[in-house]
Amino acid sequence: MEQRIDLTAFSEKVQLLKDRISQIVVGQESAVDLVLTCILADGHVLIEGVPGVAKTLLARLVSRLVDLRFSRVQFTPDLMPSDVLGTTVFNVKTSEFDFHKGPVFADMVLVDEINRAPAKTQAALFEVMEERQVTIDGVTRRMDDVYTIIATQNPVEQEGTYKLPEAQLDRFFMKIDMGYPSEEDETAILERHHANASLVRLDGIEPVISRSELLQFRAMVGDVVVDKSLLQYIVQIVRQTRTSRAVFLGASPRASVSMLRASKAYALLQGRDFVTPEDIKTVAPPILSHRLLLTAEAEMEGYSPVKVVQRLMDKVDVPQ
Repeated sequence: MEQRIDLTAFSEKVQLLKDRISQIVVGQESAVDLVLTCILADGHVLIEGVPGVAKTLLARLVSRLVDLRFSRVQFTPDLMPSDVLGTTVFNVKTSEFDFHKGPVFADMVLVDEINRAPAKTQAALFEVMEERQVTIDGVTRRMDDVYTIIATQNPVEQEGTYKLPEAQLDRFFMKIDMGYPSEEDETAILERHHANASLVRLDGIEPVISRSELLQFRAMVGDVVVDKSLLQYIVQIVRQTRTSRAVFLGASPRASVSMLRASKAYALLQGRDFVTPEDIKTVAPPILSHRLLLTAEAEMEGYSPVKVVQRLMDKVDVPQ
C-alpha cells in the first residue's frame, strides 16, 4: 500500500495564510488560490488586471506572509537593465570594482507593471527567471532555492505599455487574470476602508510560513499521486493547442510539465494527496493562455486565448 502524505500541518498553515489574506483582500479567492499554487509549485507568476483591482496589494501581502527577503521594483519606460540587476562601480579606495546588487537580488521579487518597461529591460529578467542566477561581467551569482518573481501588468490596450516577448511569457508559470469584484465584495471593500483607512499599508503583518516550511511544502508536491490516465489527459490538452486552426503557435512541453506541477500543487491546496481531472481543468487556462499565439482570424472573430483553451479542453475526453 502506498504511503499517504500527512497534510494536517500543511492544511493548517494554508488555511491560516488564506484567512490572513482575506482580512485585507476581499473576494478574488480564485486568484489567491492560483498565486499560492504558483509559489507552492516553485513557479513565477504574472498577475494581469486593470488598475485598482489589488494586484500589487495581493503580491505585497503574500510576500509579507511568507518569511522571505522581499524587494520591489517599479518598471518604467526609462528603467535600464542595470537598475534591475545591479552594476559594477569602481572603488577609488581599493582600486577595485565593487558590485552593487540590484533589487532582483532577493528571495521574492515584486516586479510592478512589468509591461511599462521596454524590451531590453524586460530581457534583463530572462536568465534569472530561467536559471535562478545572474551573470554580470562574466561573474555568475546564484539565487536561493526559494527564488520567486511575482509580476503585475495592466492589459496591453492601456497607453504607455510594451508587449512582453513570447520568450519571457513562457518563463512565467501562470498568468492570472484579476477582474472586477462582485457587487457584494465591492460593498465589503468600502465598509472596510470606511472603518480603517490605513488597511492597505500592511503595517504589522507578521509571516505565517517560514522559509524552511515553504521548502518542506514544495517537497511534498513531488509526492502527490497522479494516475497515468491523467498524464495522458494533460498531453492531449496541450497537443490540441498545436493542431487547432485558431492557434498560430501552440504550447511547448514546458507547458505540459507546468500543468503537471500546477495540478499537483493545487490538489495539495485543496487538502488532497492525489490529482483529479478537475484540478487539471482549473490550472489549464492560467498555464496555457499566455503561451498561445492566436491566428489573426481567431482574434478578428473575438476569441481570447482563455476562451480557446476552454474550447480545446472540451474536445478532450475526461478520464474516468
